[in-house]
Amino acid sequence: MAYTIPLNPDELLTTTRSVRKRLDLTRPVPRELIRDCLEVALQAPSGSNRQDWHWIVVTDADQRRAVGEVYRRATEEYLASSGAAGKLFAHDPARAAIQSRVGDSVAYLAEHMSEVPVLVLPCIQTASLGEGTQAGLWGSLLPAAWNFMLAARARGLGTAWTSLHLNYEREVATILGLPDDLHQGVLIPTAYYTGASFRPAPRQPLDEVLHWDRW
Repeated sequence: MAYTIPLNPDELLTTTRSVRKRLDLTRPVPRELIRDCLEVALQAPSGSNRQDWHWIVVTDADQRRAVGEVYRRATEEYLASSGAAGKLFAHDPARAAIQSRVGDSVAYLAEHMSEVPVLVLPCIQTASLGEGTQAGLWGSLLPAAWNFMLAARARGLGTAWTSLHLNYEREVATILGLPDDLHQGVLIPTAYYTGASFRPAPRQPLDEVLHWDRW
């Protein structure tokens, strides 16, 4: 395993942020470092211990360019929609300012996704995405994806959680040669980061979202 930053568990969990503008687009990421992070990812739980996950790691420049172009197109549509991050909470000046910065960083990532040295796509294999199984299905993949991001943070890598490309999931699947029963859960751009480290982000007060025993 590669050297890890000495973070206690709470520091790791509260400073693993979505990194978009600060991804180092020029510094290669060693394959073994990605493998180390994936070994940690595979320790996550999965329903019935089925471990039906597969991990597509894209480093080839042409493949990254093709995926990045799909992502750019999907993001343009998202940014034009009423639900785009930068348009939310306009009634709250403090929160609106934060949202505006998020929107700017989303746009930046869309323009540079193809330049990110490593794109990781956690996928799950299932014959059906049937009604009533969604929580169990994705609950068998997404904790492992988060494990990957935590492991990356501990090794000096920045990541971002994004799923905008899923509006064109089959197009991306064709680029990557994925079988029809392999479903993408998230796209995680991964790179060394620039600048200083990270700190916890502002969040809603706990008591505004906490409910004991019932609503």
